[in-house]
Amino acid sequence: MSKIEKEISIVIPLYNEEGNVSILYNSLIIVLEKITSNFEIIFIDDGSTDESFNHITSISKNDNRVLGISLSRNFGHQIAITAGIEHACGDIVITMDADMQHPPETINLLYLKSKEGYDIVNTKREDTADAGIFKKTTSTLFYKLINRLADIHIEPASADFRLMNRKSVNAFLELKEKDRFTRGLISWMGFRQTTINYSASERFSGKSKYSITKMFRFATDGITSFSAKPLRISFFSGIIVSLIGLLYAIYAIIEYFKGNTIAGWTSLMVTVLIIGGIQLISIGIIGEYLARVFNESKNRPLYFVKEYTSKEPKI
Repeated sequence: MSKIEKEISIVIPLYNEEGNVSILYNSLIIVLEKITSNFEIIFIDDGSTDESFNHITSISKNDNRVLGISLSRNFGHQIAITAGIEHACGDIVITMDADMQHPPETINLLYLKSKEGYDIVNTKREDTADAGIFKKTTSTLFYKLINRLADIHIEPASADFRLMNRKSVNAFLELKEKDRFTRGLISWMGFRQTTINYSASERFSGKSKYSITKMFRFATDGITSFSAKPLRISFFSGIIVSLIGLLYAIYAIIEYFKGNTIAGWTSLMVTVLIIGGIQLISIGIIGEYLARVFNESKNRPLYFVKEYTSKEPKI
């Protein structure tokens, strides 16, 4: 862990955000210089294929308070957040996205809340200007599902836009699991936490990197990281279906001896499809948990750094 040298570290993971880097930097400078002169801004380029890192490098050359970190490939948003936090040397660390939907002006509110004695200050979106009905609906369903299944509570519409003090940052860095769901980890950690609301505006440039597939993967990671209930649900579903099958078998035997049996292709197919579907779902759930165990057992590093914009920092 690096020596604490800064009062505030801003950690910004990004992927193909060349149109947002400069505008975000300029906005952050205005806000941060009103709070303290002792700050740093860390951009983590998560394997971008555009000119994002070149923009970061240019900014870093003109401002030594800016550090750019280029990862060797796209490791994912959650890993990029962790990479940035590991490199941060601030007494306060604030994570935010690069798309301008996390308003820099809110940083002052986060800072003031931390001065009230909170270890972690989370944020909650009041609304997202360019979010469609599908995204809003699926987001609502996800938080309802994970809060029902998991052993932790995650605030609906929460974001990875938060403030953490050094004590909570050090605790976070003790968590070495590979399939990371940061919002869940933060909730699980405890400490003194609070939440403030913010309004998310439209993206300044580019488009969201969260496709339906990535959103589903994100949701799966969130649920399987903090709950074994899906395994129990599949187990009890199997018991229920087995009992129904047993009752149906008894009924079929009785009807056979009564001589009332007739060709039952439809009922047979329906039964096979239902049981087969439940079996496949159960196997899939087990597979998700086994995949997590497999990833953890390999014990690979979370990420590799390809390049820094300045002298390689000690972490």
